[in-house]
Amino acid sequence: MTDKHLWTVIMAGGLGSRFWPVSRTDNPKQFIDVTGVGRSMLQLTFERFTHICPKQNIVIVTGKQYADRVREQLPDLLPYQVLAEPLRRNTAPCIAYAAAVIGQIDPVATLIVSPADHAIFHRDKFKADMEQAVQTVAEHDWIITLGAQPTRPDASYGYIQFDDKPSLPGADNLHKVVTFTEKPPVEMARQFINSGEFFWNAGILVCQLPVLRDAFRKHLPLLADAFFNLGITTPWEELERVYSQCEAVSVDNGIMEKADNVHVLAASFGWSDVETWDSLYDVYRHDQNGNAVVCGNVFSYDSHDNLVLVQDGKNVILEGLDGYIVAAGADTFMICRRRNEDMVFRFSSDVELKKLIDKK
Repeated sequence: MTDKHLWTVIMAGGLGSRFWPVSRTDNPKQFIDVTGVGRSMLQLTFERFTHICPKQNIVIVTGKQYADRVREQLPDLLPYQVLAEPLRRNTAPCIAYAAAVIGQIDPVATLIVSPADHAIFHRDKFKADMEQAVQTVAEHDWIITLGAQPTRPDASYGYIQFDDKPSLPGADNLHKVVTFTEKPPVEMARQFINSGEFFWNAGILVCQLPVLRDAFRKHLPLLADAFFNLGITTPWEELERVYSQCEAVSVDNGIMEKADNVHVLAASFGWSDVETWDSLYDVYRHDQNGNAVVCGNVFSYDSHDNLVLVQDGKNVILEGLDGYIVAAGADTFMICRRRNEDMVFRFSSDVELKKLIDKK
């Protein structure tokens, strides 16, 4: 694609708390080489979209505390390509801010909006799916979201129910959206999958900028009024005021669930949001004993189905260990059963509490 009116918004403000102790508030997942390829999730996402739209048309929205980190990892960006948010207010304000800035530069832009920290496994297929989505929204006033074929009843994903009838003749991979469900219980997710009527929500959307603006004005009018007056030269104090007063709402809840022009494109490229340690284990290659070694010099003896992410070239000895996460952060080493990774929040809270007590 070489369309000068095609833009990509990369959302890079997440905390990545599920990947503690490797991911921390001051060093979240999008800035880490989670997949062991020598580049961060943000760098991989940016590079992927340079094959989709002009490099100068990629805008990254992140928290004010991460703006310098973005520029450190992507040093050639122009000033308007890094938009810092004063406060975390979920995805709808993030997208509205980016849309306002892009609209100043290119009022007839077509937008692709994507998270910074998802894994895409087949770049050529990803490009083909993006081309189809972009071509479709050029001909129809639709919002297209990307859906991934679910492989298990996972309660950490969002689900998209779709109409069985194709949206267009000959486009069997494109369907009108019926409902969105955010992170349902496992049993409900199992029913979704068994029905054959649901995709995982890949968190990527494509639409024309005027269509997106209309959707904001119809479904989130207060937010639209506040954000669509912003631009590249908006003073920081004004940006802080707008963010402090706006509603914290996701684009899925605020717009996608309500709009009647949302269609889902079945992704062919292989996808994971790499939201949990177990999802990283699922997508990473395994050795003959089922161990997934992302980083670390691992010596394994009678050990199976483990996930290891230990950076800085440290040696890791595994003996008699089955089904564990072995992960090292800046000052914490965690060994946890994979089936108990929900306790990561408790572990991190206990460690931080101990640090506070030790300071007193």
